[in-house]
Amino acid sequence: MSLFTRSTKIVALTGLVALAVGSASAQVVAERATCDGAYKPQVGQEGKDVVWVPTPDEVVQRMLQVAKVTPKDIVYDLGAGDGKIAIAAGKLGAKSVGIEYNPDMAKLAQCYVQAEKLTGKTRIIQGDVFESDFRDATVVTMYLLPELNVRLLPKLLKDLKPGTRIVSHSFRMGTWEPEQTLDVGGRAVYFWTIPAPGTPSYAAAIAATK
Repeated sequence: MSLFTRSTKIVALTGLVALAVGSASAQVVAERATCDGAYKPQVGQEGKDVVWVPTPDEVVQRMLQVAKVTPKDIVYDLGAGDGKIAIAAGKLGAKSVGIEYNPDMAKLAQCYVQAEKLTGKTRIIQGDVFESDFRDATVVTMYLLPELNVRLLPKLLKDLKPGTRIVSHSFRMGTWEPEQTLDVGGRAVYFWTIPAPGTPSYAAAIAATK
């Protein structure tokens, strides 16, 4: 085979791959647009305890990076909104679950999951994060309000295994000091790990709940 012929075949194959990727991406865009046609949330709309404000893509990626999410992880996003974080975790190969109280928003997020071809990897649950079971999580992400983080902290400490990684966009957990604080385009990202009972870190976390 001549070098010219081989190079030509490589170029042709590369073009076919690019065409297939482009076609798949276009299909995802089209299917997501169909989801939007059924329900279109508005930034600032009222929820059960918070208003809906989407997390920027760059922040989503840094949240998952600081938690070192891998395909071995089980990621729960509390207050999932349109499912952006759960979907991003699914694309990294992790098993992911988004918990969203608003039934219309939960349905939209699940529609996005299907559009992204992540069914079986990512799912959205309609429910209250304070009543939901996420004990199997290895990573928990959230974008809630400071007082909700503090209210949620006792459940996190009680239900989650030591070593579970916690990431919060914008808001801390009272006086429990984060292990890392990131600045992502002017937005804060906070990182903790669930400590083992009986350790000074656990005592500090418990103190933040009072």
